Amino acid sequence: MAEKIRPELLSFLVPDTSPLHILVVEGANYLLQLRQMFPRAELYAVAAELDEPITQFPADVRWQMLDYLRIPLPYQRGYFDYIISDLALEQAENPQDIAAGFAMFLKETGAFLTSFRNIRHWSVLQNLMEGHYYNIVSRLYARPEFENVLYASFYKNVRVQMQLRTAPDGLLERLTAAGFENHNDDIETEFYLVCAERSMPELSLLKSMYTSSERTQMVRLMHRIEYDVDLPASIHTLWKMVDHLSVFPAFIAALAHETVVHRETFYRRLLEHSLGRSSYLHEMLDAAGRECADLAEREGYGILRRKYMKETAT
Repeated sequence: MAEKIRPELLSFLVPDTSPLHILVVEGANYLLQLRQMFPRAELYAVAAELDEPITQFPADVRWQMLDYLRIPLPYQRGYFDYIISDLALEQAENPQDIAAGFAMFLKETGAFLTSFRNIRHWSVLQNLMEGHYYNIVSRLYARPEFENVLYASFYKNVRVQMQLRTAPDGLLERLTAAGFENHNDDIETEFYLVCAERSMPELSLLKSMYTSSERTQMVRLMHRIEYDVDLPASIHTLWKMVDHLSVFPAFIAALAHETVVHRETFYRRLLEHSLGRSSYLHEMLDAAGRECADLAEREGYGILRRKYMKETAT
């Protein structure tokens, strides 16, 4: 029989004193450690029933006693930094509905921590070879299938850790000889631990700075500059926001790198209509060059910077 998963989802997290919002679904065993790791966090927990008295858990946990597979969660959208739930999709009739539902309750910078049993583990294959399949009421997944469910459910980045249980002597060789591929120890991985993030890592830091409406307004102004829509007024309003919010040059450069399509056009127009901003613009172009993996685009920023320096010097 398969071993019980070891509760290691918190290995994805780093202790923090920020006032985070964390939801644990059917994982009360995590609550004590979470309180130690995140002393200022608001902890929420959902369970259909508990095997231990509620007094065994931190006193400030906010409980909901319900079956998350059948009853909608009663929380505000975009509220949680983390949702933690082992094997959350194992018994779901429509796993994408559950995964996407959790995503709705996460902040743009939030992450869903979960796990799944690997259908390609040697123990499952051995049982099938012997004519048995014991997971009648459960869903088992291969790694690509599980990742596809998450990417189709509004998650942008998926990271995994493997929990291994090695095969008996000779079995792995028999399976590979029969045509089962064993890339990255897949056949000996019994469980995958998963961290599914709402944003790509390079966007996560950007989204943690300033409010969503402020970032949206800055991006809208950048697009207006990019496509020459009411250009002088758009540039004036962008600089007004930069001054009011004390936005640093590297942030604007990174935001442009992630959201502007015609970046050279955007920078040319910004340079041509931003007198008195030479120091800030030089820092922006330096940061923009560092953001680029493409050597030609990076050199383009260097050309723009040198050209602008000559023009402002004359």
